[in-house]
Amino acid sequence: MAEQDILAFADRFIDAIERGDVEAVRACYAPDAKIWHNTDKVEQTVEQNLKSVAWFGRKLPKRSYRVVRREALKDGFLQQHVLEAHLPDGGTWSLSACVVIKMRDGVITRLDEYIDSVETTALAALGR
Repeated sequence: MAEQDILAFADRFIDAIERGDVEAVRACYAPDAKIWHNTDKVEQTVEQNLKSVAWFGRKLPKRSYRVVRREALKDGFLQQHVLEAHLPDGGTWSLSACVVIKMRDGVITRLDEYIDSVETTALAALGR
C-alpha cells in the first residue's frame, strides 16, 4: 500500500473505534489478526478485541482520540495517541497509548498496544 493509503486506512480505523462501530472495526482486521497489549502480554483474537470496542462504546460513549503522531511504515503504521473520555460521573479520563500496526492486503494482521496500566484504574469502577 502507498503511504497515503495507509494513512487514510488509519483514519478510517480510528474513526470506527471512536464511533464504536464494531462491524467497521471488524472489517479493518484480517480474520486471524492478533491484538496484543503490554499490560497483560496476551494475544487477543479479533472477537475478543471487538468485545472491548463494544464495552468502550457502552461505558464511555463520549470519547475521542487525539492523535499525537502517526507514521506510515512499509507494512502498516505507528500511532501515538491520547484517548480522552467523559466518565459517567461527569469527570474526565485519558489514556496515553502507542500502537504498532502491521498490515497485509489492506487489513490489520497484528496490533501491538502499549499503555500505562495506571491510567486504566479509573475504569475499574465502570464494571463489565
